[in-house]
Amino acid sequence: MKIGLEVHVALPTRSKLFCGCSTAETQEPNVNVCPICMGFPGSKPSLNESAIIIAKSIADALKCKIKDKISFVRKVYFYPDLPKSFQITQLQDSIGMEGELTLDSGKSIRIRRVQIEEDPAKIIRGEDHSLIDFNRAGIPLVEIVTEPDIADKDELKSFIFVLKAILYYIGVDIDREIKADLNISLGKERVEIKNVTGTKNLIEAADYEIKRQGELIKMGIEPIKETRSYDERTRTTASSREKETDEEYGYIYEPDLTEYDVKRYPVKTSINPVQKAKELALKHSYSENSILEAIAFDRQALETIEENQDKFEFKTLMQAINEIKRFKVGKLDDESLRMLIDEIAGGFQIDEDVIKSVIEHKKVEHNRVSSSELDRQIREFIDKDRRIIDRYKKNKKLVDYVAGEIIKRYKAQPKEVLKRAKEILDSLVK
Repeated sequence: MKIGLEVHVALPTRSKLFCGCSTAETQEPNVNVCPICMGFPGSKPSLNESAIIIAKSIADALKCKIKDKISFVRKVYFYPDLPKSFQITQLQDSIGMEGELTLDSGKSIRIRRVQIEEDPAKIIRGEDHSLIDFNRAGIPLVEIVTEPDIADKDELKSFIFVLKAILYYIGVDIDREIKADLNISLGKERVEIKNVTGTKNLIEAADYEIKRQGELIKMGIEPIKETRSYDERTRTTASSREKETDEEYGYIYEPDLTEYDVKRYPVKTSINPVQKAKELALKHSYSENSILEAIAFDRQALETIEENQDKFEFKTLMQAINEIKRFKVGKLDDESLRMLIDEIAGGFQIDEDVIKSVIEHKKVEHNRVSSSELDRQIREFIDKDRRIIDRYKKNKKLVDYVAGEIIKRYKAQPKEVLKRAKEILDSLVK
């Protein structure tokens, strides 16, 4: 089985790729438009150079060979969302070629090319009519084309996760769900599923298509080369048209745009969170997956880890990061972070009152009970349900339940409660 992707990513520019119209999202149709993005005869494109900077940064992050000079072509096809009957895109002179993306498993997926292109308009289907909204027409896109190196659904899911994490650190808005064309072949011919939006739909479309082609092959039928569409309501794919070839697209050089010298455009610095998680895990003998989960889409978490990894015990620091994320308090200042780590190291439960106190640099108040009072509370709790002793004989982890109940009821010191609860239960089962 071979799976390849053509991933379309909207670039975070203020204006469209070939005109000055705004890229801001709006519910009102056909307001961010002009003769250029509506394809009026005689209108001439002018390249938004901010798109080159972002596209070059994406190509660099994907370890592509960056072209010194790039040019554009016309991809000719006839469809209502493209009134000038061609899309301005790239082909041989794409901004990035021959790159790779490494999955969290360590496997590398080859990147064939990274190219800049314009988004078509949006078609809105009615029961007996279709409408076109040109607000989206001309939005700058990067298309990331992979080789067919993805072996299964898990690798597909991993690829999208890692790609989105890399894009996040470049500054691309991942809240706008990426769109992809999915190419799958279980036989001799590949089948393309067009315009699948969102990771969930992409995985479900792949799942259905793998099963569909597999069943055909079992019956001795070779899947044909075709283009299909995905219906997210039924979670199925359906044939839409025969697959076009490059020859049918009739690519020609775009005469209204010149060659562009890419060397003069800067690269935005990027971080590969997968590689960063590997480095931190190796240095601190900690779970790579836990680090990746914390930093994949959280710059502040990564900054906090890098700035404090040598100041505190790493496990406690990661617990603090998880509490910060849980309560959504953003990046803590040095004093607040130290106070939070002291609370965690002391074994205290972290709740909203604790978070509020550390943010305000106030001393966190805890009930301090004497050893004799603590013992009385534990024994009293056990005496109310003597079955606890028999259950503890069979499962020593029951001490966590006893300690947790005492901490919750009396807000006592967690470490001391756990120690005394174990000692008392041990003495009662002898």
